[in-house]
Parts: sequence; C-alpha cells; structure tokens
Amino acid sequence: MSKVQVMEHPLIQHKMGFIRDKNTPTKTFRELVDEVGMLMAYEVTRDLDLEEVEVETPIQTTTAKRLSGKKICLVPILRAGLGMQESIHKLIPSARVGHIGLYRDPDTLQAIEYYAKFPGDIEERDIFVIDPMLATGASAVEAITAIKKRGGSKIRFICLIAAPEGVETLQKAHPDVDIYIAALDDRLDDHSYIVPGLGDAGDRLFGTK
Repeated sequence: MSKVQVMEHPLIQHKMGFIRDKNTPTKTFRELVDEVGMLMAYEVTRDLDLEEVEVETPIQTTTAKRLSGKKICLVPILRAGLGMQESIHKLIPSARVGHIGLYRDPDTLQAIEYYAKFPGDIEERDIFVIDPMLATGASAVEAITAIKKRGGSKIRFICLIAAPEGVETLQKAHPDVDIYIAALDDRLDDHSYIVPGLGDAGDRLFGTK
C-alpha cells in the first residue's frame, strides 16, 4: 500500500489555519496556497535521484550534485491545482507541466475527463499530480489513471486537505502512488464536501462561486 504522509511542519499548519478561515480574502488565500505548495515541495522531493557533476567554483574545480534523469513533470488537476503548481514550478523550473481537466457528474459524482495534455516523454519522468482537495478521490483516481494510460508510472499525489474516504479510494485504485497531505480531515458530509475543510478551493482561489 502507498505511503500517506501528513506534513505537520509548524509553518504549514500555521498557514493552513488562515487558508481554512472563511474570512481570508481571495488574494491572501491564493498567496497562502502558493506558499504551502512550496513548503510541501521540499518534503515531496526529498528522495529524488542525484548525480555528481564537475563544476568550477571561483576557487577550484569540485564535485557538485544535480537532479538526474529526465526529472519532473507537474500535473495540476484543473482548475484548482493551478493554485499550487506555480510555486512548485518556481523551485523546479526545469520541470515540464502537463494538465488534466475533469468535472464531477452531479448525479453519479464520478470524475469525467474533458482535457488532457502531457509531455511526450512522460513515461521517463517523476510525476507530481497536484490538487488542493482529496474528497471522494474520484478526480485523483481518474487523473492518475489517465496518466498511466499514457505511459506515466512514477507518480506522487500532493494536496492540501484530504478526507479519509478519499485517501482510501485513491490507495485502493493506485496502491503504488504515495500521497502527501497538509491536513487529514474528519470526513465527508452528505454532499461529499470535506469536513471541516476549507470550502471550494477553486472558487476561493479565483474569486468565483
């Protein structure tokens, strides 16, 4: 079964308190999500492969380390995933960026793909699937399934808040995908919203309803 890591770093938890607050304005909310995404990226990338390279310092030649291989592909789930993608991209500017668009059927609650675009060499890259919320898990499962169908295999999922039901669903569907979470909440309500949650991440990021 995949690893589930809840990040208890004080800075992450401090910022999550403001992210949850319904009185946090859109601009501040967007900035906080960006900051937490960057903080989470440090832990998610902890075990990336490195290779030794020779460089010239102002003093002498020495051996340094750089990321090895084809490196990383970031895949935000549209649209809310965009709120975390940019900050991670700042840390890893060489990463390629794919996108996947999904909408939830209001009757079945199933995620339906309407857009997907990935790098041609996605099978050679470490893939970070990004979405602020892991509620039912349907969107995450569908996004990762779409990536695997196109050859991707080394996949991690990053989100701000998850419900236990979503974590269980994702683990059952993709037991090889590790999950990184800033907060694991109590449950889903009757409308499949995370409780206590933070509301609709996409609406709060972009000022829509």
